[in-house]
Amino acid sequence: MTDYATLAGGCFWCTEAVFKDVIGVESVESGYIGGHVANPTYRQVCGGDTGHAEAIRIGFDPAQVSYADLLDIFFATHDPTQLNRQGNDVGTQYRSAIFPASTMQEEQANQAIARAQAEQSKPIVTTIEYADDWYPAEDYHQEYWEGEGQRNPYCLAVIPPKLQKLRKSFAARTKSAAVA
Repeated sequence: MTDYATLAGGCFWCTEAVFKDVIGVESVESGYIGGHVANPTYRQVCGGDTGHAEAIRIGFDPAQVSYADLLDIFFATHDPTQLNRQGNDVGTQYRSAIFPASTMQEEQANQAIARAQAEQSKPIVTTIEYADDWYPAEDYHQEYWEGEGQRNPYCLAVIPPKLQKLRKSFAARTKSAAVA
């Protein structure tokens, strides 16, 4: 059985790359959620006027990785203390947000925020927003790191440090460690 987690932690290329390496993750789709325009385009979302966040929808096997574990990885691999930005990406489309699909996911999101806050000196600004319409991003955004991303200077600066954090803090949960 596949469950889904929808998370926004800045650039979706960067969060997608992290979760593709997690054992139990079956799929990661980049897209848009949390806005007020139907079928938004990348250009519209980047303009910051649609209300959407760049996000990922993670399909996962709960027998292999729990929703709580995914949330802990999420908090460890982005800066949840930056309001409406991640690094050089600025705007509400880059906000840190969790979009729970159930009351149980909402409860676990609140618990994960509390765990993350215990590790941070600055306040966590990650929001919990009700899951609404999901719009997959255009095809060229999917699996971006595996293709074009490894030639993109922005991705080369941002993604490897995120992958290093993942592999250092969650080595037993990564596909790359399992193969090594």
